[in-house]
Amino acid sequence: MIKPITKSSKLKIRRFHPDDEPAVISLWQRCNLIRAWNDPSKDIRRKLKVRPDLFLLGLLNGEIVASVMAGYEGHRGWLNYLAVHPDHQRRSYARAIVEEAERLLRKAGCPKINLQVRTSNLGAVEFYRKIGYVMDEVVSMGKRLEQDAKTG
Repeated sequence: MIKPITKSSKLKIRRFHPDDEPAVISLWQRCNLIRAWNDPSKDIRRKLKVRPDLFLLGLLNGEIVASVMAGYEGHRGWLNYLAVHPDHQRRSYARAIVEEAERLLRKAGCPKINLQVRTSNLGAVEFYRKIGYVMDEVVSMGKRLEQDAKTG
């Protein structure tokens, strides 16, 4: 049995376990986080190779209702795949799971956390502002080194 890391308003936060994959992918689908160019199973497999202790889930009565995939490479921390099931939003579960990720990153010596939000996701931008995140004056760029899914 996986021991909980912390609890918040009946939300039990614990580390991801491989058996959780179908439920986590379902959560991400409900939260509209999956895109055609990303294979969520590959993302999970990659995460399990690098700091799997930073892949957290929030459970209510045994049901996965929240996730965050945090990372730290020695310079900056990152938050990815923050999700709270639509039926359970606005109950401070996102705040609780982010605070646990922040605690673990701080413990690892992380000085700053970065994250990316789609410009169309104004609710997420507002949420992060409310919990202390600010917009950095940077341009986010990317280069795909491996194709996850067939596009076009």
